[in-house]
Amino acid sequence: MLIEISDHLRGYFYDVFVTRFDFWLVFGILAQLIFGSRFILQWIASERAGRSVMPLSFWFLSIVGGLMTLVYGFVRREPVIIIGQGLSTGIYLRNLSLIFRERRRRLQGEAAARRAGSAAPDGGA
Repeated sequence: MLIEISDHLRGYFYDVFVTRFDFWLVFGILAQLIFGSRFILQWIASERAGRSVMPLSFWFLSIVGGLMTLVYGFVRREPVIIIGQGLSTGIYLRNLSLIFRERRRRLQGEAAARRAGSAAPDGGA
């Protein structure tokens, strides 16, 4: 029985990774490596900060890996991948939009505070 299962698994993996080996398989694996690397990056950033953080590069890796996986899904005609990555990529883009909007507001507030400080009668000192 174990030999039968082993033979079946060997045949399955041979079919998946050897028989079907082509450019798109390599592309899909690369997409998943890029997508998965975001978690390693986030873990390292959190360890360095001593708390859970989400670096900006996490979202860029999410978008690049997600879009590559989406392309792979279209080429392979995989509806599960197309739906999942299509929706997820929209969420990643929205998160970046919110991050940049918040940064822009903060910078505008800091600039306004500097202008107000330099307009003070004592020169802001």
